Amino acid sequence: MAIRTIITVLCAVGLYASLFMLRKAIRASRGELTEPSVVHSPRARLFGGVPNSAIGVVYYPALALTAWFASTPVAFAAMFAAAIAAAITSLVLAYSLIYVTRMPCPFCWTSHAVNWILAASTFALLLHPN
Repeated sequence: MAIRTIITVLCAVGLYASLFMLRKAIRASRGELTEPSVVHSPRARLFGGVPNSAIGVVYYPALALTAWFASTPVAFAAMFAAAIAAAITSLVLAYSLIYVTRMPCPFCWTSHAVNWILAASTFALLLHPN
């Protein structure tokens, strides 16, 4: 139960960061941002032109719900696979923040840290589902 609670709290933090960045991406698309932002970067839309933050808005609640309602090894493995995919994407985006974009983004780093910890947490849940 502790692992599920940790996953839920991490997902809540990730959801908050995603909602904040999605709002910023929407404002940027309307031309309402006056400051430079990572949401203007092509890397802010890695998958089919959809803002990465929009994917997070779906991903984090889905992962939190799965943590509580999954009951089969396949469901736990799928949850772990999704968390690994998010963690790898975060590695790519973290590299981009440091070496390509070179912009500060505390919400980005929060999401990256959450994704890396979620990968470890979902692995722990996969090993010990009860």
